[in-house]
Amino acid sequence: MRTIDVDRLQTYGNIQTNSLIDRFNRIHSGTSRLAYTPLMNYQTLRTQLYTDYEAMDTDAIIASSLDIIADEATLKNEQGEVLHIKSSNDKLQRVLYNLFYEVLNVEYNLWSWIRTMCKYGDFYLHLEIAEKYGVYNVLPFSVYDVQREEGQNPANPSYVRFKVNLNQAYGYATNTEKDHYLENYEVAHFRLISDPAYLPYGRSYLEPGRKIFKQLTLMEDAMLIHRIMRAPEKRLFYVNVGNIAPNEVDAYMEKMKQRIKKVPYVDPQTGEYNLKYNMMNLTEDFYLPLRGNDTSTKIDTLKGMEYAAIEDVSYLRDKLFAALRVPKAFLGYEKDLTGKATLASEDIRFARTVERIQRIVVSELTKIALVHLYTQGFDNSELTNFELSLTTPSIIYEQEKVALWKEKVDLANQIKDNDLMSSDWIYQNLFHFSEEQYQEYRNQIIEDKKRAFRNTQIESEGNDPVESGVSFGTPHDLASLYGKGRYDKGNVPLGYDEREVGRPKEKSSNYGTQSHSLGKDPIGSKGMKEPLKEPIGTGATWTLENTKVEFLKNKKMLEEIKFKKTNAMAEPSVLDESNIKDI
Repeated sequence: MRTIDVDRLQTYGNIQTNSLIDRFNRIHSGTSRLAYTPLMNYQTLRTQLYTDYEAMDTDAIIASSLDIIADEATLKNEQGEVLHIKSSNDKLQRVLYNLFYEVLNVEYNLWSWIRTMCKYGDFYLHLEIAEKYGVYNVLPFSVYDVQREEGQNPANPSYVRFKVNLNQAYGYATNTEKDHYLENYEVAHFRLISDPAYLPYGRSYLEPGRKIFKQLTLMEDAMLIHRIMRAPEKRLFYVNVGNIAPNEVDAYMEKMKQRIKKVPYVDPQTGEYNLKYNMMNLTEDFYLPLRGNDTSTKIDTLKGMEYAAIEDVSYLRDKLFAALRVPKAFLGYEKDLTGKATLASEDIRFARTVERIQRIVVSELTKIALVHLYTQGFDNSELTNFELSLTTPSIIYEQEKVALWKEKVDLANQIKDNDLMSSDWIYQNLFHFSEEQYQEYRNQIIEDKKRAFRNTQIESEGNDPVESGVSFGTPHDLASLYGKGRYDKGNVPLGYDEREVGRPKEKSSNYGTQSHSLGKDPIGSKGMKEPLKEPIGTGATWTLENTKVEFLKNKKMLEEIKFKKTNAMAEPSVLDESNIKDI
């Protein structure tokens, strides 16, 4: 089966009736909520905290951080898969691929599931299950409408059920509160477990920055108020009142202000053009009368008050970044930073945080897979014969692991080459393998050697040892075939057996005949006894007798040369008769 979720119910639920649609009404509603106090437990404050998380999600930095976390946790691997499924059972693997990619649509839905879980600390999925078909659809529940209940059955302490408010979750048009209970296998509860004080619920990813967010909001409001009320520049008018009587100065100043500040005004009712006095406010100018020696009228500029608390806002903002654990550079606050291959490659701590979130998500997806497989009839060892994994968000993180293994292997080779320690010590102390593990690895190495030998035999000899049961062309085979006692039947290797040991009694059918490739006399034994018919020199025939005569002539010539050389050097030569020994 394949689910086409065109209404996006798996992500948002029933939009018309689900409480997610009126979450902002909950924030701004006039209902009295309990204020935060450490004396009250999390169960009482849970709804209030959810309201704070909703307000925090409206902030640009926090909303971007949640988006980045969800993006990094749902990266695709080299095969283009968000969720990788590995199993030795092909049928089971196909079933799980159908579940996650065709039914649950993880490529689209997993991003919003992870973001909601990080925002609230909890996320609930109602699994719709059919017998023999497994999970055929999922519906998300709002965190406001679900309660997790544990320890309700004394006989079974591990019993878990979920209490759902039907009015909100399913949109029942009734005034009475309807509660519905779902079993543990019917709900997938994604939760960030980091603090036992929040159990049985998860702790929001935003909780460390909740107090800082409120402080930062107040500081930003104070900064804006100051900018509006105190920052504008004003003009300062110095008016010369001359010899005007002191009791008439105020009237004269008001007359001056009216003359300067009057602005054209059109009455909207009558349409008449009038000069209406513009009331003076905090941003208005100042008028000061002058008398005495300074008789000139002048205008100065009064500088606005500078706000010196920008450092306070930056301090609180940096603390918020520390609480969110997202590098500032990728939120646009460090533009000069280079080398932004990936977000997690800049901050390894953030990569580890994302990996922890991925492990939580994988554990709950495994629960969904188990329910689906069990419903379809898988049991015993087949039920758990699979492994789910999400893509690691950091290339640098992977490179560190590879570099660590490379250094360990190099160190192991040096220890082994110098005969410092045994291979058992290397396995136990350097790689931290148990005895059972490294014995298994040694057996696997032997299997690799066998596989390599088989490939070599097929490539060089055209022989598959698995099928024939024999080997050809190995050094042992050749030594047994051509070594001492090779004609003994017991020394001939298998595959090289002859019908009769020794030289063949019957000669070749064409050996010594004209049909032979080398003629009737292949080795020339008969031709050696006959004189050569080829003319040499002046046309004389070269016979065996001629060969003997020429040999004697050459011998006599060598003796004469030797005698002359001996007399010339006056010392015995190597070629003297006395130095030549008979063999």
